[in-house]
Amino acid sequence: MTNADDFGFTHDVNSGIVEAHGRGILAAATLMANGAAFDDAVRLARANPGLDVGCHLVLVQGRSLAGPEPELPETLSALLAALARGRIRVYEELEAQVMRVLDAGLRPTHLDTHKHTHLLPPVLDAVARLSERFGIPFVRRPFDFPMSGSVPGIPWSKLATARGLGLLRGRFQAALARRGCRTTDHFAGFAMTGRFRTAELVALIRELPPGSTEFMCHPGRCGNELRSAPTRLKESREAELEALVAAETREALAEAGVELTNYRALATTAPDSGSA
Repeated sequence: MTNADDFGFTHDVNSGIVEAHGRGILAAATLMANGAAFDDAVRLARANPGLDVGCHLVLVQGRSLAGPEPELPETLSALLAALARGRIRVYEELEAQVMRVLDAGLRPTHLDTHKHTHLLPPVLDAVARLSERFGIPFVRRPFDFPMSGSVPGIPWSKLATARGLGLLRGRFQAALARRGCRTTDHFAGFAMTGRFRTAELVALIRELPPGSTEFMCHPGRCGNELRSAPTRLKESREAELEALVAAETREALAEAGVELTNYRALATTAPDSGSA
């Protein structure tokens, strides 16, 4: 399934996500409870009930919902320093974000984190606890499946980083299993973030392994609001949107026999069933 990050980040990102769902192959999105366009995203989620909504949990950039500081750390290195000094209450912060989504009347189906911060053990523990407590079954396992190199446009350095992260897979999965969390069988999108267009997406579809795969993406419209926002992903969001709605993408799915699904459908299947 295709899952868009950053729902609620800006109004133009929200617009692109909904367009990718309505006109393209986007099945799900994860909502930033501290995003500047959170209320707009909630409105759009209600208007598009076929879009699975999850929580995009944020510990880097933006305002804190739980304190004690009003703002979250600006960078990953600043987050690591705050964790080392005990200056951020990870569980309480993420709990407040989940509660804001629930209080808006939405029922999230999955959890992931901004900048993949749940690769850090204390963050992963908090995310897994929240999954168990609130009955949100799926947690992202952000380890790209091995690609043969036939997907164009991805630097080998990025592929090497993705493969290196795979060394954390065993510990990561064990932490989720202790809390009864579920994941898709496979994941893709880390190495391709900000680097794919229609040709790259078609090539990826042809490499998909058997079983369920989450494909992380960042579609959006690049308006003035996004251009002034603190993110490196700007014009690339328009390119990702175009890929998600392209006729060639749907043709590739049909040719490869890939079935589109969402988290709600996967939740009704047994964890080891290998549903697509």
